[in-house]
Amino acid sequence: MQEESGTLLSRIDYPSDLRKLDSKELAQVCDELRQYIIDMVSTHGGHFAASLGVVELTVALHYTMNTPYDRLIFDVGHQAYGHKILTGRKEQFHTNRLWGGISGFPKRTES
Repeated sequence: MQEESGTLLSRIDYPSDLRKLDSKELAQVCDELRQYIIDMVSTHGGHFAASLGVVELTVALHYTMNTPYDRLIFDVGHQAYGHKILTGRKEQFHTNRLWGGISGFPKRTES
């Protein structure tokens, strides 16, 4: 599944794109990111709870911190789904946890 054109998420490939938005738009970004994760995990497998539980936190960290220069550490890999989507791996996210796809856990060589 690809996000619908015209959504805020469709305009975000990297944290620098996220930071161009008005802070009032962040709630909508969180809603769209959450739905994107639900759609992907429902179709391709993965873990829901940990990722959905940190959507707002992930968006806030990328909006306020100077990522990728400031480093983020996630408690468990499943929390990093939103991070992966917001840091240039949105189009590959459907390959999460698949052979040859993006890693199912945080990996320094990917981030």
